[in-house]
Amino acid sequence: MSLLTDPIIALFISLALGFLIGKLRVGPVQLGGTCGTLFIALAIGQLGVQVGTDLKSAAFALFIYALGFSAGPQFFTNIRGGWRYGIFSIIEVVCVLALLTIAVLVFHLDVGTAAGLFAGSATESAVVGTASEAIARLDLSGPEIQQLQANIATAYSLTYLFGLIAIVIFTTQIAPLLLKIDLRKEAQDLARKLGSTDDDEEQAEGLPAFVGRAFRVGEAAGQTVGDFEKSRGWAVAIERLQRGGEILETKPDLLFEADDIVFVWGRRNAVIAVRDKLGDEVPVPQGTNFSLATRDIVLVRKEVFGRQIRQLRQMASPELQRGIFISRVRRMGQNIPALSGTILQHGDIVTLYGPEPALERAARELGKAAPSGERTDFIFLGLGLAAGLVLGHFHLKIGALELGLGAGGGALISGLVFGWLNMRNPVRGGLPPAAAEFAKDFGLATFIAVIGLSAGPGAIKLIMEYGLILPVLGLLVSFLPALVSLFVGWKLMKIEAPILLGVIAGQHCSTPTISALVSQAGNSTPVIGYTVTYAISNVLLPLMGPVVVGLVMALTG
Repeated sequence: MSLLTDPIIALFISLALGFLIGKLRVGPVQLGGTCGTLFIALAIGQLGVQVGTDLKSAAFALFIYALGFSAGPQFFTNIRGGWRYGIFSIIEVVCVLALLTIAVLVFHLDVGTAAGLFAGSATESAVVGTASEAIARLDLSGPEIQQLQANIATAYSLTYLFGLIAIVIFTTQIAPLLLKIDLRKEAQDLARKLGSTDDDEEQAEGLPAFVGRAFRVGEAAGQTVGDFEKSRGWAVAIERLQRGGEILETKPDLLFEADDIVFVWGRRNAVIAVRDKLGDEVPVPQGTNFSLATRDIVLVRKEVFGRQIRQLRQMASPELQRGIFISRVRRMGQNIPALSGTILQHGDIVTLYGPEPALERAARELGKAAPSGERTDFIFLGLGLAAGLVLGHFHLKIGALELGLGAGGGALISGLVFGWLNMRNPVRGGLPPAAAEFAKDFGLATFIAVIGLSAGPGAIKLIMEYGLILPVLGLLVSFLPALVSLFVGWKLMKIEAPILLGVIAGQHCSTPTISALVSQAGNSTPVIGYTVTYAISNVLLPLMGPVVVGLVMALTG
C-alpha cells in the first residue's frame, strides 16, 4: 500500500481505474471517466496522499483552454445569431442558482458543498475548478480553504451521477411522455422536413450515398447538359458521355444527341430517378470513370451563414456548383444532418465531395481548407494559455467581495478568442480535434484526481453529515431547469421536439445525454439544438463558479 502514497503513482492509478469503472453502463447512463476518476481518487485519498497544487492548476488551465478553443467559433456565432436557443443556457443558470440559494438556506450548506452541488447537478465539471480558485482567494486559513475545496469534490461526486441520470432519463423518457410524442417518429418527420429522402435511410443501412450509372440519352436528346442537370435540381452531374465510340468531357452548353451514352453520378435516389427522363440503363462505358475526392472546408464566407444547404446552389453559378455535393457537416465536433434544409453556421466544417477541379473552385468560394495535418501549434497554444492566465490575475473588488475570472476563467476566455482566430485562419494556430479532446480529457481528469486525492478523510465526514440529501438535491437541481426549458421551448417558442430535447442536453453540457438521445431518435436531428446551447453553457457555467462562491458567502456571512 505504501506505493499508493506516491503522488504520481496514485494519480495514474486513479486515472486508469477511474476510466475503467467509467465504462460501466446502466441502461442509457454511463458513469464516465471523469466521475470514475474522482471516485477512485477519493478512495485512495483516505491514505493521506498529497499532490502539489501546481499540477492541479496546470491541468485545469489546459483543460479549460482547450474547452474554450473548441467552443470559440460557435460561441461567437450564436451571440451574433440572437441567442434563440442560447436563452436556454440562461434558464439553466438562473434556475440552478435559485435552487441552490434555497438549498443553502434550508440545509445550511457551506460554500464548498454548494459549489460542488452546482457543478454536479448541472453536470459541468469545469465549475469545480473555477469555484476552487474563487475559494482560494477567500480570507480564510489554509486548512479551511483546503477543506472547502475538498467539499467541492465530494459534493460533486455525490451529485454528478444523479444529475446525469436525471437529465438522461428526462430527455429520453419523461419529456416524450409529457409531450405525448413518439420521439423516433418526430425525428424522422423533422429529417424529411429538412430534406431527408429514402436515400438517406438507405445510407444508414449501409448502402452508398453516391452512385454512378450509365444511360442512353433517349428522350433528353436536344437538351443541354446544364439544362438537364438544372431540371434535376442539381442533384446529379454528368461529367462524361460517349459519342460514336469517343469519350467526351461535358460542359453545361453541350447538347445531347440521341445515341449518346451519358455517365450520371450523384445522390443515390436522384440517379435512380433520372431513368424516367433518359433511355435504357447500359453498362458503364470504359473510360467514363473519373476520380472523386473529398475536401473539408471551414465556413468563413459571411454570405453563407444562416443559409440552408439547398440555398447555396441558388447563390452559386451553374459552373461552380456542377458535380459538388456536401456529404457531411460537423459542428462542435458533432456530425449534424447534412440535409438540404440544414442551416449552416460560421465555423461549420463541411465535407465537399466531387471531382478535384470542381472541389478547388467551390472551396475558394465557401471558406478555407481545414488543415490536413495533425500537428499542434505549440507557439499558439503557449501564448494562448499565458494570455489567459495573465487575464485571470485581474480582479474587481465590490465591498468585501473580490470577483475575478481566476486562472480558469481567464484561460477559458483566451481559449474562446484563440479558437475564433484559428477558425478565421485555419492554417495557423492548429489544435487538431484529437489533440483538443486529449487536452480536455487528460486535463480535467488529472485536475479531478488531484482534488480527490487531496480530499482525504474529510470526504467521509461530509458524506456522513449530509447522507442522502446531496443525491436528492442533485436530482432536483438537474431535473427542474430541464422541465422549465421544456415548457418554454414547446409551449412558447414552438421548437420541434427532437431539436428541443437536444437543446436541453446541451444546456447541461451533457455528451452522454446527446448520445442517448441520438440513439433514441434514430437520427442526428437532436444535435442541431445541442451544439448551440452546449457552446454557450460551456462558457456561462464555468464562469458561475466565482458567482456561486460569492452568493453563498453573502447568504451565510
